[in-house]
Amino acid sequence: IPLMGVTHKALQERQRQQMARGLPKQKPITGVKQVIVVASGKGGVGKSTTAVNLALGLTAVNPSKSVGVLDADVHGPSIPKLMNLKGNPELTDNNLMIPLTNYGIPCMSMGFLVDDAAPIVWRGLMVMSAIEKLLRQVNWGSLDYLVVDMPPGTGDVQLSISQNIPVAGAVIVSTPQDIALLDARRGAEMFKKVNVPVLGLVQNMSVFQCPNCHHQTHIFGSDGARRLAETLGVHFLGDIPLHLNIREMSDRGQPVVVSSPDSPEAEAYKKVAAAVVRRLEEVST
Repeated sequence: IPLMGVTHKALQERQRQQMARGLPKQKPITGVKQVIVVASGKGGVGKSTTAVNLALGLTAVNPSKSVGVLDADVHGPSIPKLMNLKGNPELTDNNLMIPLTNYGIPCMSMGFLVDDAAPIVWRGLMVMSAIEKLLRQVNWGSLDYLVVDMPPGTGDVQLSISQNIPVAGAVIVSTPQDIALLDARRGAEMFKKVNVPVLGLVQNMSVFQCPNCHHQTHIFGSDGARRLAETLGVHFLGDIPLHLNIREMSDRGQPVVVSSPDSPEAEAYKKVAAAVVRRLEEVST
């Protein structure tokens, strides 16, 4: 029996080596020190809003840091709307795209390359080719952090990004209800499988406070993401409230961290940003 155990271990090691051989070699993005991916198991949990406010929060907590945003959601790019950006990127002399910038954050998105209303009806290979362009053919200059807004789910794009570039860590966004947490769990497990450190979970839309009487209601349940973080053994990065101001300002392309910097909701994003920086230091040591 011990011999069988040894054989099984040796077989597992051989399989791991063969898989590693088949994976693409990770190549850093030129000029970018650390890549942070913001992911969710499912759509509609406020991942893109969290990504832009996290990026702005990173510069708010440390103005000396330069931060960019890459919108990797090819089918449903949200960053142009959230960051109030329009137009086609210009090209450098060596044909690299120059990101569009607002609020001091350079951004790149598929939304800059196609018409606003045009549906992106592409098969997998075309999507992967677009992702490769967004990763490799952009002149980011010099960045401390590149925040990548991932598409929802655990598919080709997530795997490709995790395997092609060194990712410093993943932030998982979920709302507190069970159906979203199930998918958030899958997302966290996927990153663990591809050896991307999970920096922690953000619980979005955690509580609604009535603007008139200030009564607090946990519309989607309370503390689901906090409990999931404990179950998975990952850090809990913070709560973001369900607030009208976040939605209104996002729709106007004026994220709350810049449009209402002293508001409790902006403070919540800055707390998450500070927690992300702490976790990056922990996982890199």
